Amino acid sequence: MRIALAQIVSTPSPAENLELVSAQVTAAAADGARVVVFPEATMCCFGVRLGPVAEPLDGPWATGVREIAADAGLTVVAGMFTPDPDGRVRNTLLATGGGVEAHYDKIHLFDAFGFAESDTVAPGSEIATITVDGVTVGLATCYDLRFPGLFQKLGDAGARLVLTPASWGAGPGKREQWDLLVRARALDSTCVVAACDQADPTTVGRERGRAPTGIGASLVASPFGAIVAQLGEEPGLLVTDVDLDGVDAARRAIPVLANRRF
Repeated sequence: MRIALAQIVSTPSPAENLELVSAQVTAAAADGARVVVFPEATMCCFGVRLGPVAEPLDGPWATGVREIAADAGLTVVAGMFTPDPDGRVRNTLLATGGGVEAHYDKIHLFDAFGFAESDTVAPGSEIATITVDGVTVGLATCYDLRFPGLFQKLGDAGARLVLTPASWGAGPGKREQWDLLVRARALDSTCVVAACDQADPTTVGRERGRAPTGIGASLVASPFGAIVAQLGEEPGLLVTDVDLDGVDAARRAIPVLANRRF
């Protein structure tokens, strides 16, 4: 399956970010991608009040993404914010187009490194998979990468590829942790893991601030934990063919899902 990782720098403007989605989807479709993955917080960057930005899944922003995906004839996965009944928002992945219509609400909230996502974001509770061209694909978001059990549950659910949008926080050791965690989750689940991060905002003249706004380095890891392809810190579009037959080979060679006891 040919997939594309659209490493962008989101702005506080959903309208501007929708234009970024349109441009990247057009480029990915021209290169034959079947799935285009955008980062967490594609709709609006972290570091601003999210309540006024949040919209339901049938609101104008999601509808715009849906139309872009339909016009291109492929599946788009992008991070947005939806309202929660308790007054907070949900950190939601919208998956739409190519016969897909689904969403995933981030389960593990980033209450770490001095940041408290749960102050403004309500957690999800259900794993999510979609089917693209007959392949089961799992969905995860950013901080979920630190929790191997989620990726193993996605593997149990039949996922062979896990798409993981992120807006990774910068800081000492965070790049090393990013690479390590993506590769480790691929090994844990014997899936291909495609992790699409926000580009480093300093590469386009913006400041990082206190909020997790991305470090770039989007990558695809094989089920054997190898880095198949990776971007740098700046915005870019990574188009690559993922070897799904390699998932079957990995599960025959290292049947960790079948062998685990805990």
